[in-house]
Amino acid sequence: MKRTRIAALALATAAAALTPTLVEASAADGSSFLQDPAGGEKEMRSTKDKKYKVEGQVRFHPGVVYTMVPRTGGKGDPDWGGNTPDPKTLAWEPKFEFAWAVSEVALLKKTLSSNGKHPVVLHATLWTADRTKAAEVHSDVKDRPAEGSATLPGGKRIACDTGAYTVEWSVTRSGHGSVGGRLKWNADCEQYRTAFSQSDSR
Repeated sequence: MKRTRIAALALATAAAALTPTLVEASAADGSSFLQDPAGGEKEMRSTKDKKYKVEGQVRFHPGVVYTMVPRTGGKGDPDWGGNTPDPKTLAWEPKFEFAWAVSEVALLKKTLSSNGKHPVVLHATLWTADRTKAAEVHSDVKDRPAEGSATLPGGKRIACDTGAYTVEWSVTRSGHGSVGGRLKWNADCEQYRTAFSQSDSR
């Protein structure tokens, strides 16, 4: 995603405590995001009619979470009294991060309508392999800026190891155009169980 306006999609890499015992893993441990188009700093997808060019991009944040539990062991253990991740509580809490840009199309040039407001609809659905809807987000705002970003929580907890999922998304400038795509995600949690096991064995 080139151009400075897409910098709005910068990823927050700090771990976030959701409750005193439930924590969300950080980007550094591999829970970062999946992007459509996949990977890297890619151009946004775009479409246009006679008046507007609509550009859109989505990043899917799987958002692994787990509960911390008291560490077992005796007082001689240097980590005694501390907490350790419980692999049995691993789960996913996905979020959908959108970026959009709406431009006016002129005969010989394109002028970014950066001062205008636009009815922009953001939509994404997370589907299971058998096309069951696992999560869905929808945001219809009539006065969004011509360029911007928004993150919408999926509102659903997804169990680990439940197979392959598909994210289908769209960014629509109502009345003038829509752009969208899809990407694949696997809900496997083995990397986290392995990391927790290695941590406990040290």
